[in-house]
Amino acid sequence: MAKNDKLKQVSVKIGSAMGKANRKAHKIAAAGSVAQEELHAIGKQVEALKKQLQATTKRLKKAIS
Repeated sequence: MAKNDKLKQVSVKIGSAMGKANRKAHKIAAAGSVAQEELHAIGKQVEALKKQLQATTKRLKKAIS
């Protein structure tokens, strides 16, 4: 009986550790997804600024010439 109790205790500890690792993995995956969305949004902003810079450059060239 004593061995079974020890085995149960060890299995509970292993299960708890696996559960904690699984929760942490899900949190990391969710954070990665959020980071990917933010990176996409930043990319859109960069493209908009790039277009704005090109338009400003054209206007300046016309003004100078």
